[in-house]
This record gives sequence, structure tokens and C-alpha cells, in this order.
Amino acid sequence: MMLEMSSRQHLYPTITSTNEEVDSESKTCGKILVVLSWILVIVTMPFSLFICFKVVQEYERAVIFRLGRLLSGGAKGPGIFFILPCIDTYARVDLRTRTYDVPPQEVLTKDSVTVSVDAVVYYRVHNATISIANVENAHHSTRLLAQTTLRNTMGTRPLHEILSERETISGNMQLSLDEATEAWGIKVERVEIKDVRLPVQLQRAMAAEAEAAREARAKVIAAEGEQKASRALREASEVIGDSPAALQLRYLQTLNTISAEKNSTIVFPLPIDLLTYFLKAKEEV
Repeated sequence: MMLEMSSRQHLYPTITSTNEEVDSESKTCGKILVVLSWILVIVTMPFSLFICFKVVQEYERAVIFRLGRLLSGGAKGPGIFFILPCIDTYARVDLRTRTYDVPPQEVLTKDSVTVSVDAVVYYRVHNATISIANVENAHHSTRLLAQTTLRNTMGTRPLHEILSERETISGNMQLSLDEATEAWGIKVERVEIKDVRLPVQLQRAMAAEAEAAREARAKVIAAEGEQKASRALREASEVIGDSPAALQLRYLQTLNTISAEKNSTIVFPLPIDLLTYFLKAKEEV
């Protein structure tokens, strides 16, 4: 064991010194190539200006690599920037907001119901350097992550929450995506759930349940109306019973209502007092 430890201790300084030598050699070669590139620019003046000067738009940034290393100072732009021929390469990054229409995802909800959900994701690049240096394709990675996040979020909620709490679910998805894509230089601005498609059989079952609930409410309302009407009729009969003249006025009002309609009904008004007279005469006999 002591021999192994001593051999490792002797080996580590050797590796460190070797790395330092490689770094110093690469820096020396890089300086030489930069000098040669400047000489090439000066010799080919003014034709080299057409190659060395580049322009990016207001909504773009340029990430420059010199000899494979990220150039200090961050992304360049907007406007004109300078590159050295043969040793500098650059990548344009669009900072405008992009829209991704998430294709329909088949999701099994928490209460074991299969639904098809689609959404829209709005995102943009907020750090051009990180989006180029940390991930191969930031846009493609964000889109794949949006699909998996949609499935995972919907799979943890029951159907009634998915149908009634879309805004809450969209906000949770936006926070989750924004946190995951921060390391890629992506800012997720908004997530919107477009549509939730249910199976046809489930739609029929829900429609039948809703129709039955509506019919039950209609019956309850009709029963309450009949109850109130019966109470009103009882009160009206008590009032009319106390005043015989009120019954006669009600009778005349009914005749007026019937005569106002255009029909072939013939009404013969008969005074109620006359009927009362005949009834009393019959009782006396």
C-alpha cells in the first residue's frame, strides 16, 4: 500500500507538469497563428475587409470561437463585428420568441382515463453564449422536454382537474420548463394548453350524466313551482270565499280573457245569483 501511494504521488506531479506544458505549447501556437492571420489580413487589404467584417441584426447575436475556444467578451452584436480569417468561426443566434406547437400526447390521467392533450410553448434564447456552448441544439432539446413535461404533468392529475384547472397546470409547466432550460440559455415565457380530447365513449357517458343531472334539477324546480302555486291558490280561495263579489269579478275577468282570443267558442254568461236561487228552491222542495 505504501508503495502504491508513493507511486501515485510521484505520478500526479508528472501529469500536472505534462498538462501545463501542453497548455503552454497550445498558447504559443495560438499566438503564432493569430499573428499570421493578422499578416494575411494586412497583405490582402482591402479585400480581406469583406471577409473580416460581419453584420448581425438587432435581434441576433454572434458567438465567436477562436481556434476552437470561446472568445472572451461574450456574444457580439447587434451591428458590425470583426473576425480573423482561417482561425475564427462564429454562430448566429436568433433572440426572438419562438412558438412550438406540441403535438397531441396520449396521457393516462391519475384516475386511469386516457386523454389526448396538445399545447403551445413560447420560448426564446436569453443567453446566446450558453445556448451554443452548453447544448448541441437548444431548440430541439427544449421541444423534446416540452413533450415529456406535458405528459408527466398531466399524468399526475385526475381528469376533472385537467378540464377545470388549465391555467394552473399551464403555470406549473412553465415554471418546470423554465427551470430545466435555464442551463441551456433558454427562457420559457408561456405555456398554453390548447385542447383536451376525450374518448367518444367517455364523452357519451359524461353527456348522459349531465343530461340526467339537468332533468333532476328541472323536476325539482317544477315541484317547487307547483308547491308555491298551490299555496297561492289556497290563499286566493280564502280571499274569494270571504267576498262573494270578488268571485263575480274573477268570473267576469275570465270571460274577458276568453273573448279576447280568436276562436269559435261561444260563452253564455250565467249570473251566479240565479244558480244560487235555484239551488235554494230545490232544497226547500
